[in-house]
Parts: sequence; structure tokens; C-alpha cells
Amino acid sequence: MQFLRIEVLLDVSKTIATDLFTRATYPWEVLPFIGEFIKNLGKELPAEEYDSPSENVWIHKTAKVAPSASINGPCIICENAEIRQCAFIRGNAIVGRKSVLGNSCEMKNAILFDEVQVPHFNYVGDAILGYKSHMGAGSITSNVRQDKQNIVLHVNGEHIETGLRKFGAILGDHVEVGCNAVMNPGSVIGRDSNIYPLSMVRGFVPACSIYKNENEIVLKR
Repeated sequence: MQFLRIEVLLDVSKTIATDLFTRATYPWEVLPFIGEFIKNLGKELPAEEYDSPSENVWIHKTAKVAPSASINGPCIICENAEIRQCAFIRGNAIVGRKSVLGNSCEMKNAILFDEVQVPHFNYVGDAILGYKSHMGAGSITSNVRQDKQNIVLHVNGEHIETGLRKFGAILGDHVEVGCNAVMNPGSVIGRDSNIYPLSMVRGFVPACSIYKNENEIVLKR
């Protein structure tokens, strides 16, 4: 389980939510607490730096937000972030510094670390995307099992109970996800890994790997 620990997957200095992660061992453990964390942190954000256009919504004055975007709280949008046309933030969301939530993307109960790119037609739900990770057009995090049971992580033959009914994916720092890939519920992608376009990912992908399909995961040279 060492390879699933927060410090192995994520550089928590690259998010405004650093303190949230100090309370947990594994990154999915913070998912139920994102909303309350935002409410408490938002009250401490400097008014000279952040606007608060509606209840429990804080937007840095340098962020670019398209008029057609829909933003529901609790939500924090950090400095120099960009929320593009028709993006839909459903709440419990943190968009990190210099991150992009693109056209027609949907986000809820999720954290984008700094400099994350979610630029085109993506769904990010109950997920954490690490520093400088990128989701190609149309790629999504599927966050609920079809039988509505709690999410179980399948790692090297082990079955890890998360206790969560909704859990999309954890992308480690610098992960690249190809276009139209699907991260099935409870997917964890190690740092510096690449996911082929049109992939259907389930379980754990080791760091510095290339995921071609479930039977072909190769380490980078």
C-alpha cells in the first residue's frame, strides 16, 4: 500500500488544499471533506485578492471566468486559473493556480492541483488531479458503480475497501490521459504515467508507466 500513499502520488505543496491532505494517509480519504474544508478556508482568504460573487464561492481576482460558466459553491478558484465557456462547477470544487477547466466540462467534489489541464468536454467527479496532470478531450472519471455498491480498489490481487459510494479517480502528478479515455470508479494512476486514448482504466497503474490496455502496461524507458 506504500505506493498508494499521498506523498508518493502527489506533491501537496502544489495546491491551496495542502492542509486537507495532512489529515489523511491515502488521497481518496479526503473526498468526503472537500466541501467543509472549502467553507472554512474561504473565510480566511484575503478580500483584496478574492471576490466572493455568491455564497461559499471565492474567485481570485486574476482568474478568468467565462460569462457562460456556471459556478456553485462551495468552490475556490485560485489565481490565474481559467474557467472557459459553459463549464459547470457543481460544488465542492477547488481549481488550482494556472489550471484550466475548459469548455463544457463538468466538475464536482474534486480538486485540481496547480497547473492542471482539463480543457475539453471532460467530467471530473469525486476525483483528485495532481500537479500538471492533463486530461485529453472527452476523457472522464466515472465515479459510481453500476450496482451502486461501495468502491473497492483492485491492486495487485488485493481488494481495498474505501467505504465510498462515489470515488472517481486519483491522477498523480504529471499524468497524461489520452482523448476519450474512461477512468473507472476507484482508478489510481501513478505519477508520470500515460494513458492511451480510448482506454478503459480500472484499478492501479504504476508510476512512470504507459497504459495501453489492461493486459499491456509497460514501464517507461
